[in-house]
Amino acid sequence: MTVDQISLDFFRSYRHLETDFDPGVNVIVGENAQGKTNLLESIAYLSSASSHRARYDRELIRHGEDHAFLKGNVTSRGRSFLLEADLHRGARRQLRSNGVKLKTAGELSGLLNTVLFCPEDLYLIREGAEARRRFLDSCICQLRPRYAQALAEYKRLYQHKTRILKDSEQYPGLLNTLDDFSLRMAQCGAVLIHYRAHFIRRLVDTAPAIHADCSGGRERLELRYETVSTVTDPEAGPKALLSQLLAHQESHREAEIAARSCLSGPHKDELTVDINGSPAKAYASQGQTRTAALALKLAARDIFRQETEEWPVLLLDDVLSELDARRQEFVLNRITSGQVFITCCEEEKLARLKGGRAFTIQNGQLTM
Repeated sequence: MTVDQISLDFFRSYRHLETDFDPGVNVIVGENAQGKTNLLESIAYLSSASSHRARYDRELIRHGEDHAFLKGNVTSRGRSFLLEADLHRGARRQLRSNGVKLKTAGELSGLLNTVLFCPEDLYLIREGAEARRRFLDSCICQLRPRYAQALAEYKRLYQHKTRILKDSEQYPGLLNTLDDFSLRMAQCGAVLIHYRAHFIRRLVDTAPAIHADCSGGRERLELRYETVSTVTDPEAGPKALLSQLLAHQESHREAEIAARSCLSGPHKDELTVDINGSPAKAYASQGQTRTAALALKLAARDIFRQETEEWPVLLLDDVLSELDARRQEFVLNRITSGQVFITCCEEEKLARLKGGRAFTIQNGQLTM
């Protein structure tokens, strides 16, 4: 998979940008606050219609403007695709593939897969469970359209159910709708758990070997999936999982009403990470957490390759400057295939990379 050309209008700091890229390595060099991260964010957005830095699409629109437009020419699965996104303040976004309007972001699945590694990800292990759920969601949404649709619906239902629970003390009649929302959340939740379990199993098969390679064999990485306690086999089909989720919801119904919050469901799932038998979140050193984060991201890249028989586009956002020399070398040795975008402030750090194309960025303008 490759991003051959991209065009941006009023996206983040960009007034207008249009450029093409090398199918191999693309190095974007520039000082901070010049638009490097925004460029990689735009590529990632075209792959999943979501941003790792923004909760709402309106945050992606340049200040003082009422819309933004993204267009990318992509080669994927031996075909050419034109992916477009129109973002508007106060209106729903519009996504298109080869001129055909997409009903949901899930329809982007498989057209352009990306793996983004940014400085914040170096602390993926130390952060709360939500950060690791975001990592899982970002990966699985690109591979499984059904997952992307179920996740969007689950989030919508969760917000509605939370409002019902919070307002139920003042308006008790709202509780009459609670069971309907719980059922629909359980139906979507069963899909989420099923796909998360299968993806984590593949991480378990892939990430520890990468971690051992990076650590010189001195450390052992272990991953586990923790979900709703009544679920006996997370890899079971959604139909089997549904009854187990409903049983858990029923047992927590009164507690949820008392707490006025959703206490049951995959929104509390956790991907636990242990190093040498101890919880990495609590006991790992800074170097160990960075190695574990690297292993998760590079494992995701390998899984995408196994799944699609194409390398996903790898986006490395100023991450090398945050790594020591050994980890920098480890990352660079693993990106000899596929299309890669690397942003940095000092091009000299990437001198060992051969071929490709180097760009300089200043005030949102990209030059070679």
